[in-house]
Amino acid sequence: MKAAARRSTAAPPRTRAAGGDAFTVTHASRVIDPSTGFTKLDLARYYATVARWALPHLRGRHAFIRRAPEGLKRPSFFQEHPEGLPGLKGTDPALWPGHAPAITFETAEDLVAAVQLGMIEIHTWNSTAAAVLQPDRLVFDVDPGENVAWDQVRQAAMLTRTLLGELGLRSWVKTTGGKGLHVVVPIVPEADFPAAKAFCRRAVEHLARTLPQLFVAKSGPRNRVGRVFVDYLRNGQSQTTAAAFSARARPGLSVSMPVRWEELDRVSGPGEWNIVSALERLAGLKQDPWASFWKTRQSLLPAARALG
Repeated sequence: MKAAARRSTAAPPRTRAAGGDAFTVTHASRVIDPSTGFTKLDLARYYATVARWALPHLRGRHAFIRRAPEGLKRPSFFQEHPEGLPGLKGTDPALWPGHAPAITFETAEDLVAAVQLGMIEIHTWNSTAAAVLQPDRLVFDVDPGENVAWDQVRQAAMLTRTLLGELGLRSWVKTTGGKGLHVVVPIVPEADFPAAKAFCRRAVEHLARTLPQLFVAKSGPRNRVGRVFVDYLRNGQSQTTAAAFSARARPGLSVSMPVRWEELDRVSGPGEWNIVSALERLAGLKQDPWASFWKTRQSLLPAARALG
């Protein structure tokens, strides 16, 4: 009885953010990923530590979270709204009248609160809550079909970058933590989602016409055997993509990692980093590989006219 009493009064484990704030995590020893033994506490420590890198990609955006409260051995599910989820914040309902607030992340504490509720992944919209109908970025999801080598995925991403550059748009790249790469283009929030999606579709169709041996413009596994589908559908309204630095709900708990174009040749695959090795990489970086991303202001409209 005394031992039981001691267990019941013991404080739950705590994790600490890079800034020094400590957060409590219950069921900390629960194994999230049986393949590695990573626990709920490991995941909370990852998000608390990576927060200073991740939050610029998350603040002020609608987020979908993928929850797996019992870990990867049990089914997971997506959730968009914070109602009924203690500790999670919602977007300002006045910014989009008639729509329920969406989950949003502003602090490291918000991230740990979501892990406490079983979150593994974070997906975000391509617009901010303040201008919800005008995207401020485009995402080209370089998604390989069956029998596509990683070298082909890298080549496809580089060629996507080349086309965008010819249209006057700078782009950045990150691993998805899944199968491919994300090529991300910051834009001034002036065009609406239909216009942004139409531009991305035309760009992908151009790639498929020019290099049909590598690219395909139609989704579906049968259409892309041996080729790469650059998914432009991620650019529709309410569509989401895995956020930079998000862990992925798959064996290994890989991470979507921003990289410099110059280092892409040294990246061995889309799941190169997990929640441990990602922090090791970031600890060794002297600057954000996407540092200039945040300073770039470019309009989609001239590029859309040039593409035709």
